[in-house]
Amino acid sequence: MEREKSLEAYYEREHPFKEGISKLRMIANQTASDETFKWNFPVYTVKGKNVFGICRFKNHFGVWFFNGSFLSDPKNVLRNAQEGKTKGMRHWNFEGNSSIDSEGVLAYMEEAISNEIQGLKITVTKKSTSIAIPELLENALQDKAGLRDAYDALTPYKQKEYCEYISEAKQEKTKIRRLEKILPMIEVGKGLNDAYR
Repeated sequence: MEREKSLEAYYEREHPFKEGISKLRMIANQTASDETFKWNFPVYTVKGKNVFGICRFKNHFGVWFFNGSFLSDPKNVLRNAQEGKTKGMRHWNFEGNSSIDSEGVLAYMEEAISNEIQGLKITVTKKSTSIAIPELLENALQDKAGLRDAYDALTPYKQKEYCEYISEAKQEKTKIRRLEKILPMIEVGKGLNDAYR
């Protein structure tokens, strides 16, 4: 019930693009998608999977296609909001209420739904958190009994923090001072920045 209220409130709120997003909603409701409300904007799903959303901003409004990189984009209108960061999402933005190509929008929405049904998905590869252990730290891990086990028990993220802390120091004396600081922390299983988490 709360979700429905939020959805209606989004479309009813006075805004320069109120008419435009209402028109996009009418087009979306012609498709075989389910209307819901996530992340503070309307999202249209198929079998619980996000397909597209309708958004409004200060200077534009439009449709977000969650796996838009698979769309054929015959009108060459789709934009990647964060080039180099966003893999799949693409936006079709409009700057005026009368600028909507209703037939085109419906075709893109239908294609996005078809792609979802076919199971087309972006595969995200996680970056490796492994990092080369600086020689100074490696020597200490070998020399002190139990230290290697304590280090290996840390999460890869915490190991990486320690390695970077040592390797980012420019002078050898700074590296040694940092090493002396972290060895007792490693022994008790603490991460470098646990105090701030």
